[in-house]
Amino acid sequence: MSKYLSDIEIAQQATMKPIANVAKEWGILEDELELYGKYKAKINPEIFDRLKDKPDGKLILVTAINPTPAGEGKSTTTVGLGQALNKIGKKTVIALREPSLGPVFGVKGGAAGGGYAQVVPMEDINLHFTGDFHAITSANNLLSAAIDNHIHQGNKLGIDFNQIVWKRVLDMNDRALREVIVGLGGKSNGYTRQDGFMISVASEVMAVLCLSNDLMDLRERLGKMIVAYNYEGKAVTAAELNVHGAMAMLLKDAIKPNLVQTLENTPALIHGGPFANIAHGCNSIMATKLGLKLGDYLVTEAGFGADLGAEKFLDIKCRYGNLKPSAVVIVATIRALKMHGGVAKADLGQENLEALKAGFVNLQKQVENIRKFGLKALVAVNKFVADTEAEVEQLISLCQEAGINVALNEVWANGGEGGREMAEELVKMVEAGESNFKTLYASEESIPAKVERIVKEIYGGDGVDFTPKAKKEIKKLEELGLDKMPICMAKTQYSLSDNPALLGAPKGFRITVREVRVSAGAGFIVCLTGEVMTMPGLPKVPAAENMDVDKEGKISGLF
Repeated sequence: MSKYLSDIEIAQQATMKPIANVAKEWGILEDELELYGKYKAKINPEIFDRLKDKPDGKLILVTAINPTPAGEGKSTTTVGLGQALNKIGKKTVIALREPSLGPVFGVKGGAAGGGYAQVVPMEDINLHFTGDFHAITSANNLLSAAIDNHIHQGNKLGIDFNQIVWKRVLDMNDRALREVIVGLGGKSNGYTRQDGFMISVASEVMAVLCLSNDLMDLRERLGKMIVAYNYEGKAVTAAELNVHGAMAMLLKDAIKPNLVQTLENTPALIHGGPFANIAHGCNSIMATKLGLKLGDYLVTEAGFGADLGAEKFLDIKCRYGNLKPSAVVIVATIRALKMHGGVAKADLGQENLEALKAGFVNLQKQVENIRKFGLKALVAVNKFVADTEAEVEQLISLCQEAGINVALNEVWANGGEGGREMAEELVKMVEAGESNFKTLYASEESIPAKVERIVKEIYGGDGVDFTPKAKKEIKKLEELGLDKMPICMAKTQYSLSDNPALLGAPKGFRITVREVRVSAGAGFIVCLTGEVMTMPGLPKVPAAENMDVDKEGKISGLF
């Protein structure tokens, strides 16, 4: 059983099919497949023309309650649910985000699912994969180089040195690069100014790639990205620097969805991976749309809890991709609900029915939020080894008493077979009738009105306060005509509020928006609350210290 084996040991024992065979079984033509070795491939976007008249499958979103620092198993549930749906005869594809190297070498480890619900080849997916993130890093930094070169060569656009908003990026946790000085070393090396690095997944280029419908849409969106403001306060875009075409060229392969498989040979489209705080935290629109054409069901996920990832998936990604979900699966763990009920992290392994009942309010609120979008919700109780039978029974009873659809989720230990109950309950819900999906707000509403709606409806807060800085930034966006876009809230994932210590379903709080930025290429307005880290640091003992490779090239310690 998986409790005796690590994720990487399970993955290394898997019997993978050549990816060309997986593709053929799912109706992908040989000419539409671009192989990256034996077990990975990219899919040529020409496939969309061939499948354009094929009806879409059912779109299933996997989200979660507000998580603990260890995560609640959304990726594992997504993989296991896809496997389980195939077991009960529903042709199903899954779509996930690509892992960033920063978290892999930092605290979190890999992001390819876990136990017997994983995508493989796990090592490749968690490391360089097909090079998409390197392409994004290169495109981002080409733009950075173009900005500094433009100023060095005479600054025809009148870029204000103090209003350059574009940062360099690196796909690694490197806190020393958060704030840097560039241009030291004399006149020939450019001018001296303060700059900084973000992790690559926080780049707007990543968000643009994931929200584009094709290569030309990508090129146009790249051109709209704002890199600075000039001395008159007007926005300067990548198109004005005339490098958006070259950036799109660097991304011409990265925009193609990647195809791999699960441990049970279910096809998995793993493509893109924007930050779930500073951006929208979902895989690409192209991968999602392709999965809907290939299968009867497409199961995908969104970052963090339903108050962050699901809200952005529904209000941003579905809006731009013209997507209509059929149902939402909310992953809940007993340990996280006990934490929401007041139990300290160190004591989560002990049975505590009172705390579980007290923390149930967080799950109730997330279900209520999903229903506000006109969608059906299924709670998947992700069972852990330390969970007692009494706790599992109580959580299922609490859901049933509250009129919430619920199923036990044991995919980590038992793969697709462990998700059979979950899959059958989901199909029953979906086949009972269409969802009535609607977004929470209209893009045309004012920025304060949109944020207020999210805070009151989704977080359960009393309202929102904007700092003087945020008010000034909103006024500027209104003057520039850049305020009619969806909102991307950047806040803590651990609480429904902007205070990570407020667990459960808090009441009587207000949200403070301290900064408002526009991602004009991606097409959303970022409202920052609290402190959101765009360049994480490594912990005292990084996960990288436990990783190694032997003379045969076999990897160890990767989660």
